[in-house]
Amino acid sequence: MPIMTLDNRQVSVDPEGFLTEYAEWDEDLARTLAQQIGIALTDQHWPVLRFLRQDFADQGETATLRRTSLRCGIPIRDLFVLFPGKPAKKMAYIAGLPKPRGCV
Repeated sequence: MPIMTLDNRQVSVDPEGFLTEYAEWDEDLARTLAQQIGIALTDQHWPVLRFLRQDFADQGETATLRRTSLRCGIPIRDLFVLFPGKPAKKMAYIAGLPKPRGCV
């Protein structure tokens, strides 16, 4: 696996830059990852990211956009505002998780 240096520490990533080691993530790293893709994290982002982390720990895979919307009680259109463009992919990237199945 490739290694990337972020916040003066090395993290394991896949060829697309998604973290591959669950334990290497923390909220400071999330801020850095978000900044890299042009997102400034606000209080509205954190419930989504925390849900994704916990759901991954429980389910063993990254939640889809629909699952995230239903479980967090946030309409999909609002997720598109928080994570513009490709929200499922961006949410997973910032949360330090693998890209959800079905994402291109």
